[in-house]
Amino acid sequence: MQPMTTLVAVSVLVATVGSTPPAPQPEPDLTRGLSWLAGCWELRRGDRSTTEIWMAPAGGVMVGGSRTTINGVTREFEHLRLTSEADGLVYTAIPSGQQETRFTSIAVADSGFTVENKHHDFPQRIGYQRRGADSVMAWIEGPGPNGVRRIEFRYRRAACVSA
Repeated sequence: MQPMTTLVAVSVLVATVGSTPPAPQPEPDLTRGLSWLAGCWELRRGDRSTTEIWMAPAGGVMVGGSRTTINGVTREFEHLRLTSEADGLVYTAIPSGQQETRFTSIAVADSGFTVENKHHDFPQRIGYQRRGADSVMAWIEGPGPNGVRRIEFRYRRAACVSA
């Protein structure tokens, strides 16, 4: 090998061995800013009571659930999950044993989020907004018989009680 060729070959080898591609950066954990949602929340209207519970964020996931009772009889329940994924915050709901439905974020902030699934019948949008240290306003929205239908749920922080 000629000296110049050897120098080029060594330079290429050093450049190839010495440089490693940058490690892929993990996606930001969008659930971390929602730690205020962890705990128990309650909404009472007459003989109707809804309790919603969320576990603290860990590993990009928050697991939750809700139950609505009327006169002490369970009328509705829902398994919930918030996950931080490549395409944003994903809210997954399984209401009263129905099929799982995923809603993807259209807005995420430390004070709340809005998710959407335009292919779902109702709701198509779900939102949670922090209102001080012990209040949350959640809402569902979608097509109704006379335009957009919106239902709001004004939760208050409640004690998590186990029997």
